Amino acid sequence: MKILIAEDDAETGDYLRKGLTGEGHAVDLLRDGREALTQATAQSYDLFIFDRMMPGLDGLALLKALRAAQIATPAILLTAMGSVEDRVAGLRAGADDYMVKPFAFVELLARIDTIARRPALKAEVTELVQGDLRLDLLAREAWREGQCIELQPREFMLLKHFMERPGRVQTKTILLEAIWDIHFDPKSSVVETHISRLRGKIDKPFATPYLTTLHGIGYVFEAS
Repeated sequence: MKILIAEDDAETGDYLRKGLTGEGHAVDLLRDGREALTQATAQSYDLFIFDRMMPGLDGLALLKALRAAQIATPAILLTAMGSVEDRVAGLRAGADDYMVKPFAFVELLARIDTIARRPALKAEVTELVQGDLRLDLLAREAWREGQCIELQPREFMLLKHFMERPGRVQTKTILLEAIWDIHFDPKSSVVETHISRLRGKIDKPFATPYLTTLHGIGYVFEAS
């Protein structure tokens, strides 16, 4: 397996790298959570092993960021924090397993073997294409008719949401929950404002519009 380890303790990190390399795995070792986030989003791995407490970005925040980016690579959290609450927090953040330090290396190997025996997940989607519009999920860029379209974070999330659901009506309530995690109508025009900005980038400069407003209902994305 190709494994990314993020562990700020040099002794533990080197111990893991040496042991896992000796078992035939390809291992990348980093000491900082932010560096691990960059590496994990730039390359493909079969397994993540993250320390819970790290500089830059802790293991929980790192996992949450990766899951939010739709990276479903299995992950094992290593930590000295062993309470039930800590384990639950780790699992809810997206960890597949949770090991409390100190741990036996043979147990770690057994848990890695268990993860390796799971049915393979679908190949990671790295781009969405509808008509002549392409959304690069890794570079977080949109392209249409050979032109690169720069998107703000919410605009990217909004376009991704629409392109994953072509032809399906998306109400304001659905968009508020999916993009802003708001579970009530704040009586603001945040959705309308972002739709207008997104339309100005992906539709107005081109002959064929993809985003349609259904007045009193919602919005629909269709690439004919």
